[in-house]
Amino acid sequence: MEQVLKHSARWAAGLPLAVCRPRWAALRCCSTREQPSPRPAPAAGGPEEGPPPGGTGRPPPPALPAVSGAAAGSGAPRVGRPWHKAEERRGRPAAASRERWGWSGGDFSKARRRLKQQPLSVERTKGSEILFGIAPCSLALSQSRRDLFRLFLKQSSGSRRLVMSEFVLQATARGVPVHHVTRRELDALCRGRVHQGVCLEATPLHFKSLEEAEKPDLGDEESPNRQLIWLVLEQIKDPMNLGALLRSAYFLGVDRVVASQRNSCPLTPTVSKASSGTMEVFDVYSTDDLRSFLKAKTAEGWEVVGTVSKPEEVENVPVISCLEFRWNKPIIIVIGSEGDGLSLETQLLCHRMLAIPPGRVLHPGIESLNVSVATGILLHSICSQKLRHSD
Repeated sequence: MEQVLKHSARWAAGLPLAVCRPRWAALRCCSTREQPSPRPAPAAGGPEEGPPPGGTGRPPPPALPAVSGAAAGSGAPRVGRPWHKAEERRGRPAAASRERWGWSGGDFSKARRRLKQQPLSVERTKGSEILFGIAPCSLALSQSRRDLFRLFLKQSSGSRRLVMSEFVLQATARGVPVHHVTRRELDALCRGRVHQGVCLEATPLHFKSLEEAEKPDLGDEESPNRQLIWLVLEQIKDPMNLGALLRSAYFLGVDRVVASQRNSCPLTPTVSKASSGTMEVFDVYSTDDLRSFLKAKTAEGWEVVGTVSKPEEVENVPVISCLEFRWNKPIIIVIGSEGDGLSLETQLLCHRMLAIPPGRVLHPGIESLNVSVATGILLHSICSQKLRHSD
């Protein structure tokens, strides 16, 4: 055995094939503990071949492919040798050579992991969208504002099982098919967003038209001071901000939300998730002519109040602190986008502008609030007066 290993080392060092082949064949037999295949019986009437002179009676090893250079091998690629180039010189495609030698060891597990990472495709109903999250899906199931197609639930156990059972009951009551799927399938459905184990295929929600909505009852002349508050959004493009605005408006008692159609975010599943499902129960209206809408409400006796983060940037419109604002008639609070604020044309249609006083001297560059946070502060300051009047 020791001599066999020595000759194998000579082969690895690049010695001639004639010296190494017999020993390499013996090493293969010893290392694999395999016996040479028996000689096939000669064909009937054919000449019988005897063992080669001086041989052992064993069949010769299979012919080895020729390798350029002084070294020769047993058909297995040498370490560090560009084997696919040798295959190309023999007329075989390099891709076939790589495929021949690439599927060994851990390559199968790597391919399996790559397959798992590929996104799954679920054939959706035409015109549908995927809601995600516990609150949006639960409220969408409880309302009749959407057409519902399929409910997807994560296979779960423990405390989550009770929540999923409630979803099954809701879906069964609405006649919605329920599919229990893996987390990876849910991730693919909602494109990696936070789904909390629930997705719902449904038709989209759209803004309601102000022209089609019923007009609110402002009361007769005997009660002209009835407090109504509408929130108007000008060019809110971020779905997370829009969802947070809807959630705050609903919680604090805003009567109606109106969004400008131009450069505004639609009512997407992300908006519903950011609103914690508020969008599923709270009507949102839109107008394609914000200026005409504000002028019409002013003619009806409403007060239009704008918002600003930097009072020095406003001209020809009085600016007061939200803590000083008092109201005794229906008002419209107009909120602009986080980056640009209200447009100049909209500012000139406002009777007053509200600002939030900071609690300290602000460092340059940190002089404003997120639009949804600022709106929550303003609405709380104003709507708290409404609550006091109703007591």
